[in-house]
Amino acid sequence: MGGREMACLLEAPLRISVLSEVTATSRHYVDRLFHPDPQKVLQGVIDMKNAVIGNNKQKANLIVLGAVPRLLYLLQQGLSSSELRTEVLGSELRTEGAVVLRTEVLGSELRTEGAVVLGSELRTEGAVVLGSDLRTEGVVVLGSDLRTECVVLLGSELRTKGAVVLRTECVVVLGSLAMGTENNIKSLVDCHIIPALLQGLVCPDLVFIEACLRCLRTVFISPVTPVQLLYTDPTVIPHLMSLLSRSPRTQDYITQIFSHCCKSPEHQTVLFNHGAIQNIAPMLISLSYKVRMQALKCFSVLAYENTQVSMTLVNVLVDGDLLSQVFVRMLQRDLPIEMQLTAAKCLTYMCRAGAIRTDDRCIVLKTLPCLVRMCSKERLLEERVEGAETLAYLMEPDVELQRIASVTDHLVAMLADYFKYPSSVSAITDIKRLDHDLKHAHELRQAAFKLYASLGSNDEDIRKKITETENMMDRIVSGLSESSIKVRLAAVRCLHSLSRSVQQLRTSFHDHAVWKPLMKLLQNAPDEVLVMASSTLCNLLLEFSPSKEPILESGVVELLCSLTQSDSPALRVNGIWALMNMAFQADQKVKGEIVRALGTEQLFRLLSDPDTNVLMKTLGLLRNLLSTRPHIDQIMSSHGKQIMQTVTLILEGEHNIEVKEQTLCILANIADGNTAKELIMTNDDILQKIKYYMGHSNVKLQLAATFCISNLIWNEEGSEADAMTGCQERQDKLRELGFVDILHKLTQALDPNLCERAKTAMQHYLA
Repeated sequence: MGGREMACLLEAPLRISVLSEVTATSRHYVDRLFHPDPQKVLQGVIDMKNAVIGNNKQKANLIVLGAVPRLLYLLQQGLSSSELRTEVLGSELRTEGAVVLRTEVLGSELRTEGAVVLGSELRTEGAVVLGSDLRTEGVVVLGSDLRTECVVLLGSELRTKGAVVLRTECVVVLGSLAMGTENNIKSLVDCHIIPALLQGLVCPDLVFIEACLRCLRTVFISPVTPVQLLYTDPTVIPHLMSLLSRSPRTQDYITQIFSHCCKSPEHQTVLFNHGAIQNIAPMLISLSYKVRMQALKCFSVLAYENTQVSMTLVNVLVDGDLLSQVFVRMLQRDLPIEMQLTAAKCLTYMCRAGAIRTDDRCIVLKTLPCLVRMCSKERLLEERVEGAETLAYLMEPDVELQRIASVTDHLVAMLADYFKYPSSVSAITDIKRLDHDLKHAHELRQAAFKLYASLGSNDEDIRKKITETENMMDRIVSGLSESSIKVRLAAVRCLHSLSRSVQQLRTSFHDHAVWKPLMKLLQNAPDEVLVMASSTLCNLLLEFSPSKEPILESGVVELLCSLTQSDSPALRVNGIWALMNMAFQADQKVKGEIVRALGTEQLFRLLSDPDTNVLMKTLGLLRNLLSTRPHIDQIMSSHGKQIMQTVTLILEGEHNIEVKEQTLCILANIADGNTAKELIMTNDDILQKIKYYMGHSNVKLQLAATFCISNLIWNEEGSEADAMTGCQERQDKLRELGFVDILHKLTQALDPNLCERAKTAMQHYLA
């Protein structure tokens, strides 16, 4: 009876409320699990099974009372359990673990069928059956008779089919308990149900295996179950693969388990390496719709953002047909919507992974039109959501697919209905369905924003069509302040996509003052929202955007400077990018505000950032700050030494061509200053680096370096005498260092821009 001490307890508050309602009947069910008579134990389990079906309160009661540990104990004891010991004395029949099958004990007479009887006694304690133990399965007690069925003597081993009945019933009850609340699942997992069920899969009995798999499926599809538990023991996945062919049920349950437990590239790799594709592919032509459907779902999970899997799938043959052709056949309109959608997802993921071309007929003529159909208002809410999100993913990187989709079945106008659902004149008559859709209507808005974002990411005409759709900009503005974080994120994605349009920035964005809700969104938002919102802000701060001035006046500089200190490289990039756009052709007041708010220490920290994108944008900011001579001279007079040190380090470092080109452009700007250029002329190390890059193999670096020299020899404004003196001194020094010879060679360069730049510089000398 001590097993009841092992009860898996629910969380404390729930446990108290449940315990107060525990009935004597519930205790009775648990008590019967401890009865010394195995037949009464079995009947108790069967009665418990009938009691918990559809009764969540009863399930919770039994969990609190300790039913789960006892059921697991009975499940794991198998044939060695002393709890199931039965002794029939008088005719000398002794069995340990269960009972022999097809035997009747009537009065004092022992009759046996199909077993070996020695004399008038049948002893089964390991003495009569030589070289083996007695295995027994499946006890049935009727009245006072002990009847057993099916004695099987294989070689020297007697197997009976009885304890498996009890074990199977225990698994069925555990599966029923798992069908209750999430707290039930937590309790079952805490009691280590998963290792116990996985261990049960080594049993040869198919009915028992199917029961274990069904229970495992129920446990693993719950969001509270840690999927990693499936991968803890490396022998589990290959064993599950070997069980796939046992029956349609094992195929159904195992593929469901795989689909729900494949959550990362690592999981995809484990399943792939253990032959998931080869083992599951034949299931796509199974006679069972459920099996075909689960196999399809499994492939969609395996192929998602996985090039290795997708490239393998595209070459797989199923009954003589390529897998992609099998998927295309599943897109037919007369097949269930679930199958059409999942097949479309498989083809979409293979296309995005590069296994199928975007201009392939199966994508353009089959997959894309199928997904557009799913967006129709005739479809259920969840189908419209999944269709729109999959379509958005399919065409996200491909402008041609975006153009095709935008003119297919009036898609842009069709999506407008996503914001009106369910309407007051909705055709939904099922109250439960209406209640469900009201609770999930925000998912439609989220999906519509995602699809609009994908449609408008490249083509100007499509963006115009989207913004001219009824109340579209108002809907985006409303979406930015919705309670659902997912809707807010999708709305800002859509806004970001549209903000790539110069025309929309000048018209729709200005008319609806979208910068206001965008600024509000930037306050204390999660990182993924911040990344997208700050990307959009970068576009709104472009020089030609009418929103730039009011954003500047709203005190955005401090916010952007704080983003540059983020741990997220994406946020650092966006913060500095927005500041770079803000500094472009800005007056000295704005530039001064940026330098003060950012601080020189942070500026130079960003110039040594390990992320190349951050470094590039910081160099861009510095280049924009160092524009127009008064600004150049002012900044270099206060920060010149640090800037020159940073420039030197970058030009000496292992950076890409773009970084070094941007750095040389900064030097060219410094060389354009009136007083700032002396910081270059008095730095022989920098001059030698400029000389080196003028002779570099990369034309971009040659151009930028030549631009530096051109500015250094240019006659600056000021008093003519002083100007001529300073200019002559610089030209003489540069001639001594060999720059004139290099310029002369560059006038013969094959690149026309470089040739022209060198000729211009030579003319400055001659002047």
